[in-house]
Amino acid sequence: MDKDISAIELSGGNTTSVTRIGQTVRRATGPWSPAVANLLTILQVKGVDGVPQYLGQDEQGRETLTYLPGEVAQYPLPSWLWTEQILIDAAQLLRRIHDASEPLIRAKDLVWRQPSHQPVEVICHNDFAPYNLVFSDGQLVGVIDFDMASPGPRIWDLAYLAYRLVPFCEDAGRHAPRHDHRLARLDSLISAYGWAYSQPNVFRTIADRLIELADWTETQAAETNRDELSHDAAMYRRDADRMMKID
Repeated sequence: MDKDISAIELSGGNTTSVTRIGQTVRRATGPWSPAVANLLTILQVKGVDGVPQYLGQDEQGRETLTYLPGEVAQYPLPSWLWTEQILIDAAQLLRRIHDASEPLIRAKDLVWRQPSHQPVEVICHNDFAPYNLVFSDGQLVGVIDFDMASPGPRIWDLAYLAYRLVPFCEDAGRHAPRHDHRLARLDSLISAYGWAYSQPNVFRTIADRLIELADWTETQAAETNRDELSHDAAMYRRDADRMMKID
């Protein structure tokens, strides 16, 4: 049946190719794929809406997922992204995913693509950011790309979401909220997630997350000769330095 449906290469997928066929998405598998399949399956069983459903593998051995209709936020980021409602909805979706994932932290036989981080509390998405969030008519409807998931603390994901959506990143663009609004937005994000994190704790975690991300990105740049990755890594280090200096 798939032969009668046009294949569409989707944007994104920095490390693996992603193809849409009809209402499904196909992507290459790796040693981490069974762990991701387990994660997506338990999210479905627990009733978490807005995440792809795992459908098995196709005849080419590719992972097959349901397609989430909508659009991801592409750079330069649009003005509609910065509403308070999107900030709240993103935090609450992340909380639902984290809560549902808890049973998998006891599964010792799963291989994840990214390293675990202590203390292990949930399975982190590890890239919960606007470019992986799916929107329809300016409203958040879901999140994609769980390939980088791994066990870790809740704040590891929440801090990166804050970095990208409060935002604190250098490349947020001209439509991003003014700097004097961002601490209040961080409070809203933390409150919507429903965990009593302090702002300094979030800033420290953002810095740790960005330093690790810069190291990984520099390795990818060296392996692929992609200059833009080197520029990204330099930005992560500048932003990490800023986070460590916030009072």
